[in-house]
Amino acid sequence: MSHILHLDASARSQRSITRQLTSAFVAQWLDWQPDAVVTHRDVGSHPPPMVSQSWIAAAFAGEARTDEQRELLSVSDTLIDEVVAADLVLIGTPMYNYGMPAALKAWFDQIIRVDRTFTFDLARGDQPLEPVLDGKQVVVMTSSGEFGFGAGELNAAHDHLVPHIRSCARYLGAETFEHLAVEYQEFGDERHDASMRAAFDALPTLVKQLQDFASRHEKVA
Repeated sequence: MSHILHLDASARSQRSITRQLTSAFVAQWLDWQPDAVVTHRDVGSHPPPMVSQSWIAAAFAGEARTDEQRELLSVSDTLIDEVVAADLVLIGTPMYNYGMPAALKAWFDQIIRVDRTFTFDLARGDQPLEPVLDGKQVVVMTSSGEFGFGAGELNAAHDHLVPHIRSCARYLGAETFEHLAVEYQEFGDERHDASMRAAFDALPTLVKQLQDFASRHEKVA
């Protein structure tokens, strides 16, 4: 039985394209595996707190952590536990000003934490950070007002969303990383319609691909 952590980061509700995509993905997954566990975390509507000086001190306090510091990290602990429990992390996010919504960045900042999702050891030389988690599938579904953010395309240099998530995903334990995008939203023309159709049409193949991976992983485990 698989466990999906379903994360939505759009500030919009019914009008959100990424929410439509992630909901359709989950529905198709449950058609295949009705008993799959789905944990829904809506950071778009309920953003995690931003990290502070006190939070950073608590995160690095180690065994000397006080009760007050443990309480300060309680949200982070809950969010990390959700990632740990998941086999697949599904992230739906729009592109805001060429990057992440602030709510999604706040979630990553709560998740990527020393001695929970990474260890730090200067004996490793120039790469002292080592992720703790592994073996997870990460699926990212995005929407953007503009277009051409792929490699070699018109706006490739302006994509600070997907590369950022890909870099952070290693601390989620990403063994695989899949991305599905809808573009041209601000244009609202036939190109946007085609992009929407292409994304939703790609869902069955993507879900099947990930299900095959999940099945192989369960057999090995």
